[in-house]
Amino acid sequence: MTGSGDWRSRRWESTHQRIYDVALALFEEHGFDQVSIGQIAAGAGVSVPTFYAHYPSKEHLVMQLPSGDDVAALLSTQPADLPIGQRMRHAVSSFFAQWDMTAQLARWRIIATTPSLRRRAAEFERATAALVVDALPRPSGAPAGPSDAIVINAYLAAFTAGVLVWADSDGEKEIGAAVEEAFEALEALRRR
Repeated sequence: MTGSGDWRSRRWESTHQRIYDVALALFEEHGFDQVSIGQIAAGAGVSVPTFYAHYPSKEHLVMQLPSGDDVAALLSTQPADLPIGQRMRHAVSSFFAQWDMTAQLARWRIIATTPSLRRRAAEFERATAALVVDALPRPSGAPAGPSDAIVINAYLAAFTAGVLVWADSDGEKEIGAAVEEAFEALEALRRR
């Protein structure tokens, strides 16, 4: 029984990756807005309903949200006594260590060159911020306060701004330096 479940899982993952790879190649060649879901499905050799079984929308191919478990694991690597902004700032290097930089640069270049995706990045930041708020360890189970949510959203906006600078430079600017500059600019504003 386990063998058939493993086969199904491998097949699902293979199809998922094939759809992703075909979509990114089409986006890079034709531009995100010029590619339809039907074209992606045809290129990947799947039906449109199969596409939707793997991705809720075309945007979700390039605008990826981490899972709550991923966020909790990343935050758990940081000392709980640090302020949340510092924990987020320090977690970036651990986060980047998980990235395939070539693949991420291709994905972020598509985001950077597509105005609608650049605007949608803010929606994904807010969704990620909610995951961070939920994953924050709190003393005595106290709920996160509004100031935590504001700080988290600000750091995620700075993170995205830095990654977009990296993508806009086509990877010429080092990603860590671009994000650090964005965090420094945020913290300079906070000190005013």
